[in-house]
Amino acid sequence: QVQLVESGGGLVQAGGSLRLSCAASGSILVINAMGWYRQAPGKQRELVATITNSGSTNYPDSMKGRFTISGDNAKKTVYLQIDNLKPEDTAVYYCRVLSGYSSYWGQGTQVTVSS
Repeated sequence: QVQLVESGGGLVQAGGSLRLSCAASGSILVINAMGWYRQAPGKQRELVATITNSGSTNYPDSMKGRFTISGDNAKKTVYLQIDNLKPEDTAVYYCRVLSGYSSYWGQGTQVTVSS
């Protein structure tokens, strides 16, 4: 089994910062890529950022500027730094891991931004 444990979410005022973490454990031998997605109430889940095991990152245009993804291959952990948080960033943030032909999701961590 594979477990993804996310942490770092919480309630923060607009303009603040958060650093989310996602650690993978269990029967996962190779990680090809890791990523962060988010889902706001009443909206579809959307991609925030991805990073490959070689360190290549990708951000949709709408996420460029305030979001920074990074990873630690040895710890099988991916991070998401969010700066200058806005109320519209309020969502559940999910971690995703790609390993071979398999995809795994974390349980999500809530980020709430107050104005």
